[in-house]
Amino acid sequence: MARIPIALQLYSIRHDCEKDLPGALKAVAEMGYEGVDFAGYYGYDAPAIRAMLDDLGLKAAGCHTGIQTLLGDELQKTVEFNHILGNKYLIVPGLPETYCNSREAWLKTAELFNEIAAKLQPEGMFTGYHNHHIEFAPLDGELPWDTFFANTVSDVVMQIDLGNAMHGGADPVVFLKRYPGRARTVHLKAYSATNDTALIGEDDVDWDEVFRVCDADPVTEWYIVEQESYAYPPLECVHRCLQALRAMGK
Repeated sequence: MARIPIALQLYSIRHDCEKDLPGALKAVAEMGYEGVDFAGYYGYDAPAIRAMLDDLGLKAAGCHTGIQTLLGDELQKTVEFNHILGNKYLIVPGLPETYCNSREAWLKTAELFNEIAAKLQPEGMFTGYHNHHIEFAPLDGELPWDTFFANTVSDVVMQIDLGNAMHGGADPVVFLKRYPGRARTVHLKAYSATNDTALIGEDDVDWDEVFRVCDADPVTEWYIVEQESYAYPPLECVHRCLQALRAMGK
């Protein structure tokens, strides 16, 4: 099995990125992260960002982008921007209420993602969805996560966020097993029932089982650290997370 590289979701250090994106990327690269997952571009255009990544030996592991950027004329603009970055994963991190306020809405949203996936296929790109916690609360007799992923094609990426799923009362491993071949990128987020600022390795996630399942899935291409609570400065938090993963053999 090929080793799965580790990237950082830059939302974790968004304030550092706002102040100094080149400096933040340099710090991330020096920690040993191999890629970054974007959640905004801080006023830089795609060629400038690509130059920063290339200079630091970083890869674009994905981006979080609003659903509106994947619709109509905006889709081609988004594709062109991300081709320059070398990014093929266009992941939606949340949806307006009208897309997800009923089972019927989720079914229509699944159809929409299937249409977007078909348009992206010739570009060598993928769309997908990243959970929070609401997707694991029953809605009209079914979990929205199941409504969505049981009705989308395999090209629609299931970017499961481990900590968010656990916050919603779900065992993320159950869904990794239920939908094999869908988790092309996986968000590694700590969750602790007793410590709101727990980092990876200080939490309740069954990391051994997560890695057992994901390492065995031939499509999983990136592990992406996302840390949203801070007992230390954000850059120190994400460094500690990476060190913990290295100690686990990742």
